[in-house]
Amino acid sequence: MNETLTQLGGATELPPNPEAAVLERVANPFRDAPYLIRFTCPEFTSLCPVTGQPDFAHLVIDYVPGDWIVESKSLKLFLGAFRNHGAFHEACTTMIAQRLVKALSPAWLRIGGYWYPRGGIPIDVFFQTGEAPAGVWIPDQGVAPYRGRG
Repeated sequence: MNETLTQLGGATELPPNPEAAVLERVANPFRDAPYLIRFTCPEFTSLCPVTGQPDFAHLVIDYVPGDWIVESKSLKLFLGAFRNHGAFHEACTTMIAQRLVKALSPAWLRIGGYWYPRGGIPIDVFFQTGEAPAGVWIPDQGVAPYRGRG
C-alpha cells in the first residue's frame, strides 16, 4: 500500500509553490462504510498578491472519501507551499478544494476558509461539491464568526 508514497518516512522539502506540490493518496481502507475525514489547519498562510504581505486563515477541510484518502504529510506540504504564494483568499480556498477533488474524487468535500482581517474585514470562503451523503455524521466546522476584541 505504501510503495507509491514518495514523501512519507523521511525529510521532505517544502514545495516552492502549490502547483509543484504533489498530493499523494492511498486506497480507502473502509470503502463500504461511508465516513468523514476532517483536517484542520489553524495556521494557514499565503501572501497578498498585490502587497506581498502575509495573510492568515483557519482552514477546515471535510471530506467523505471514495476510493482514495489523502496522505496527510503530502497535504501538509501542499498547504505549506502557499506560504510564498500570492493569491486572493477566494483563489487559495477554492484551489485547495479543487486540487483535492481532482486527486481523490471524494464522495463529498467541503472547505471552510476562515480568513483573518485584511483592511479590517475578515473574509470567509466556502466551497462544497454538492449534497452530503445521507447517513454520514458531519459536524459543524466549529469556527466562530470573527469578533475582534469584543
